Amino acid sequence: MRSCEKFRALLAGPNLIQIPGVYDCITAMMVEQTGFPAVYLTGSGMSLTLTGQPDLNTVSYLELRQIVQNIRGAVEIPMVVDIDTGFGAPLNLYRLVKEFERMDIAAVQIEDQRNPKKCGHEMGRKLVETDEMVRRIKTIYDNREKNGIVIVARTDARTGMGVDEAIRRANIYLEAGADVAFVESPESFDEVKKIAAEVKGPVLFNNVEGGRSPFLSCEELETAGVKCTIYPNALTRVVTKKCMQLLGTLKKSGTTEPMWNEMLSHKELWGMFHHDEWVAIENKYI
Repeated sequence: MRSCEKFRALLAGPNLIQIPGVYDCITAMMVEQTGFPAVYLTGSGMSLTLTGQPDLNTVSYLELRQIVQNIRGAVEIPMVVDIDTGFGAPLNLYRLVKEFERMDIAAVQIEDQRNPKKCGHEMGRKLVETDEMVRRIKTIYDNREKNGIVIVARTDARTGMGVDEAIRRANIYLEAGADVAFVESPESFDEVKKIAAEVKGPVLFNNVEGGRSPFLSCEELETAGVKCTIYPNALTRVVTKKCMQLLGTLKKSGTTEPMWNEMLSHKELWGMFHHDEWVAIENKYI
C-alpha cells in the first residue's frame, strides 16, 4: 500500500492523528519506534539543524529533497513534508510533486504566504491572494497520481485578517482540491472549535509550545472536532536543552559521568539502528 493511502486511511478513521515533528533520521526513527502513525518534517526544525539559521525561507528545494530522501529510507510510516510556498514557479512545484511521489511521500503542506515566508507563529507574515494559492494547490492536484499525495493547505490569514477570513480561505482551498485544511495560529480554544465546525473538511491544528495558539491536549482537540495535530519543534526543543545541559556538565566537571543515567548505553543506541542486522548482512558477503 502506498504511503498516501495509509495516510488517507488515518484521515478516514475515527481517531485524532498525532504527528510529531522531525528533522533527521534519528528523530524520525524515534517517532516510528514509539508507535506514532506518521512523521512531520518541520521546516523550522530543518532550517535550524541544516543551516544553523532561523525559519526564514533560506532552505533550497535540493536541500529539502536530500533530507526527505534520507528520512524516507529510514522509516516506513507515512511522512508529511512542509514545503512552505512551493519553492518557486509552477514547474518547480510540478517537479517536487513527481519526485515526492516517486519517494512515496504521504502528504505535503503548502501555505498561502508571500515570499519570503515566515514562521506561522511570528508576526509580519504577508499573504498572496486566494487565486494564487489555488494555483499552487491545482499544480499539485492536477499532477499527482490518482488519490495520490495528500494536500494539506495552510492559511496564515488568522493573525492579520481574522478567523472568519481564515475559515473562508480554508474552504476555498478545500474546494480547489486540498484534502486537509490547516488554519495557522488561532488564538483561543473557542476559535479552534469554530474552525473545526465551519471548515468543510478535516482540520489540522499546530501545537506549538509557547506559540500564539493555546497548547491543546488530545482530549481537547477531539472535543473541538480537530482531525490531526502536529508538534513541529517539541523534539528540537528537548534535544537542544538536554545537549546544552550535557555540555555544561562536561565543561564544569570535566566528565559526562553525572549524566550517564540520562543517556542510552552504547549497545542501546546501536540497537535502535538495527546494528546487528547490518552486521549480519555484511558478514554474509565477506
